Amino acid sequence: MANQHVNAVVVGAGAGGGVVAKVLSEAGLSVVLLERGTWQSFDDHTDDELISQRTTVLGNAYGPDDARYRRVCENPDGSTRIVLPSEGGYNNVAACVGSGTLSYGAMAWRFMPQDFKMRSTYGCPDGSTLDDWPLTYEDLEPCYERAEWEIGVAGDDSTNPFAAPRRKPRPMPAFPYNKEARLLVQAAEQLKWHPFPVPMLRNSIPYGGRPQCIHMRSCVGFACPINAKCGTQNTVIPAALATGHCELRTNAVVSEVVLDERGHARGVRYFDSHDRLQEQTADLVVVSASATETARLLLNSKSKLFPNGAGNNNDWVGRNLQGHAYCGAEGLMADEIYEEAGPGACVAFSDFNHGNSGLRGGAMLCNEFIALPYLYTGIRPPGAPRWGLAHKEFQRRNYKRTIRVKGPVQEMPVFESRVRVDPAVKDHWGLPVARLSGRRHPHDVEIAKFMVEKAAQLLRATGAADIWTSVPGTGGPSGGQHQAGTCRMGNDPKTSVTNRHGQVHGIDNLFVADGSLNVTNGGFNPVLTIMALGYWVGGYIAKEWKGGAHFHA
Repeated sequence: MANQHVNAVVVGAGAGGGVVAKVLSEAGLSVVLLERGTWQSFDDHTDDELISQRTTVLGNAYGPDDARYRRVCENPDGSTRIVLPSEGGYNNVAACVGSGTLSYGAMAWRFMPQDFKMRSTYGCPDGSTLDDWPLTYEDLEPCYERAEWEIGVAGDDSTNPFAAPRRKPRPMPAFPYNKEARLLVQAAEQLKWHPFPVPMLRNSIPYGGRPQCIHMRSCVGFACPINAKCGTQNTVIPAALATGHCELRTNAVVSEVVLDERGHARGVRYFDSHDRLQEQTADLVVVSASATETARLLLNSKSKLFPNGAGNNNDWVGRNLQGHAYCGAEGLMADEIYEEAGPGACVAFSDFNHGNSGLRGGAMLCNEFIALPYLYTGIRPPGAPRWGLAHKEFQRRNYKRTIRVKGPVQEMPVFESRVRVDPAVKDHWGLPVARLSGRRHPHDVEIAKFMVEKAAQLLRATGAADIWTSVPGTGGPSGGQHQAGTCRMGNDPKTSVTNRHGQVHGIDNLFVADGSLNVTNGGFNPVLTIMALGYWVGGYIAKEWKGGAHFHA
């Protein structure tokens, strides 16, 4: 039996797609939400560190799996290698309801107003495609607010003079500082910095019918055992299903967006849980599969009018792949500062996101999430033994004395940092896999060097000794996490993939609603911005639909 035609099909039940499904179904549209993974919970994997997305020693707890998925990574010398999901080069892309929001660190940052106008603020460096967004912070602010209240954010900006303006406070109070954070606050005050609590998509108090956080140390990389972490799987997706207008289909691997001879989207084709090819027709399609998988899907969706992939007649789909060039400093304290209270990260500093002489942007700095013992084996100063008795002694002696401050550098987008589809390598379903290539811009390293000195300065003020720093290189593409930029929005179809509403240029009933849209990626974790973009794109579709617009052919 053929699937019944619906108003909208949404591909991907993550940060963007889950929000879009809620907005459209509450507006009365019939929606099918397709997710390649399935429902997952803490009980499915508990907190085995070796199967966490933070280590991937035994594979990703929440998918994708090694048996069916793979990618191709292009090395700086032009050679290639096939990468499995359990290997670092695959990048973090979950396959489950909620996607990364099931197991993420849950930092809930708003981008700053300057982050939406980087080119006009700083100018574009040679070798970059740095540009302004076609919308402003003020445009997106109501969507940030709605994400904070409907999904749930705890935080307090009262001591952060750099915070973006807001009309309404967050719905939950900030989490308290741990021992490490209290030391960092004292040090920051000596330096005249401005510490404040990290905003979190976690329940600091009972909220949304779910309990408050129990501070499990293994929070990051795992589902919450009591459902206190706020993802789309336990907020907006259940709300969408409750309307009666939304159907969620799991284990649905979308192979292409189907385009007709006039260039309109007719729906999608996908493989179901039995690997049978299905077709779901719809008046409109929203792709929210992540910056790498959304680009891959559009590139695999070829037609007479779009022979190089949907929306790709100007060769911008898959371009400008960004992540975050992480940098920071670590050191050793004389006394133990470790507390058995997760997630660990709780104090931040935005003093250096902008206004750094000679630099375009910067980064937020904060203390780090708790590193479980296996992950900690990779946290070593230069020259420290990596195996044997000395390695074990370092682990025993310093695990509870290590202090860490890190930050995500706002990268300069690069045209040649990109996602393509590989002509030879296929996945389990016979679909061309994503091929990642390119490198970071050299200016990212300049910013990182500046930021690590600030992080080291802060650690020195705490009394830490044996401080060491980490600066990323430029070899290989970015996007290991926080991937963005591959279907950027813009006013000019020649230099962007969608318009300011996420509507693909030349295909009026095809939309994108995930980090692919980000023109730049900010100096912050981007998930709250992706959620806000879900409200932005979904709200536009719902408004136009109510006004009588016909997105279909």
